[in-house]
Amino acid sequence: MHSHSTAHIPVLVLDDDRDVLHTARLILKPHFAHVQTESDPGRIPDLLREAHYDVVLLDMNFTPGATDGKEGLYWLRKLRELAPETQVVMNTAYGDIAIAVEAMKEGAIDFLVKPWEKEKLLTTVRNVYELSRARREVAQLKSREQMWQQDLDRPFAEIISQSPAMELVFEAIRKVADTNANVLILGENGTGKELVARAIHRQSGRAAAPFIKVDLGAISETLFESELFGHRKGAFTDAKEDRPGRFELAHGGTLFLDEIGNVSLPLQAKLLTALQSRQVTRVGANHPTSVDIRLICATNQPLYERVEEGAFRQDLLYRINTVELSLPPLRERPEDVPLLVAHYLDLYRRKYQKAEVQLDAAAHEKLLHYAWPGNIRELQHAVERAVIMSEQRLLHPADFLLTGTAAGSATRRARRPEPPPSYHLETLEREAIQKAIEKHRGNLSQAAAELGLGRTTLYRKMEKYGL
Repeated sequence: MHSHSTAHIPVLVLDDDRDVLHTARLILKPHFAHVQTESDPGRIPDLLREAHYDVVLLDMNFTPGATDGKEGLYWLRKLRELAPETQVVMNTAYGDIAIAVEAMKEGAIDFLVKPWEKEKLLTTVRNVYELSRARREVAQLKSREQMWQQDLDRPFAEIISQSPAMELVFEAIRKVADTNANVLILGENGTGKELVARAIHRQSGRAAAPFIKVDLGAISETLFESELFGHRKGAFTDAKEDRPGRFELAHGGTLFLDEIGNVSLPLQAKLLTALQSRQVTRVGANHPTSVDIRLICATNQPLYERVEEGAFRQDLLYRINTVELSLPPLRERPEDVPLLVAHYLDLYRRKYQKAEVQLDAAAHEKLLHYAWPGNIRELQHAVERAVIMSEQRLLHPADFLLTGTAAGSATRRARRPEPPPSYHLETLEREAIQKAIEKHRGNLSQAAAELGLGRTTLYRKMEKYGL
């Protein structure tokens, strides 16, 4: 017998002969925990709704005197339609090979001739289960391989940094990687949250298992459950085959849920249930599947404020944020801009066969003094576009179309009134909080009301800014 225990396999035996059912129960019961017997095939739809069966033993003929096997073939088709993953073994008392072959064409996996030998029956049920389990695993590996291939096709670079602000992030990655703790990565768009998630996975004990990414911002509400939890064939119009969801594909590895702040409240509840139980139920299935995953989530949204507004579940936030990592925006990593420019320039020179392209000093200066509101992603796109469009060897400032503002050029200051000391949002927020508290002489309720914040958000921000 195989190393996998068969004790938990649920078996259903359908035969109009009660003696046959009694014999099947006597032989199978000591070896299989759940053996259901039924003499009326009309109950098949109800039985499948009530429970999942790995193996069904189905008689070829139910009407007394019938020998053509038509009823058996009818119920075989019904079983294949209602429970495509269930394996069906046909029973015939007549040893009619032609009917058995017909049944195999219709999707039966094996057949038995009555009366059974005890060992033959036990071995057949066990083997059929093992075969179906192996098929399921192959299907899962195929889906997983496709996912990996898509992943490998995406441009992927290591984290490039020599900034003190990022040293804290690297330290946190080193500490958290080898645990199974859920990690929440916070940061603006384009700061490299996915790269950090992948770094955690690569340095963990799960590195050899899959890293499965789900962009929750790109999945529609209707496809959410099917994408995450999988579906059974026929569960909805486009469900042409059984398909595992991302949770199952990530089994043994890491599941990375990007843009988790975009999930609606009803779907947050479903996500929480799956995370709490570590089980998922495919759309159209009756029974859950256990999953072993390491969860990493990322968002550019202020989740604590969304909790206060009632837009994000507090219990879900506490489930996903065992460890929090905050990625600094690129404007707080000025040392990294020349490194990143050099990296992407080299990457796209090779990609577009333009080895001779260089930046002139003015273009280099422009990139160094730009605020990069779109962070690393904006820098990457700006360099790629400039290389693609370049028609000469040297790139000039005009070749870089930057939409935000430069980090304060002398000409701009000469032509315009004095700007505030900083456009950095956190600096402005800190000053606004300080002024509101001074104005209301330390009355935090009034200060919070003037700032349009909840009291607990105000406390948290005061703590963050050391006020």
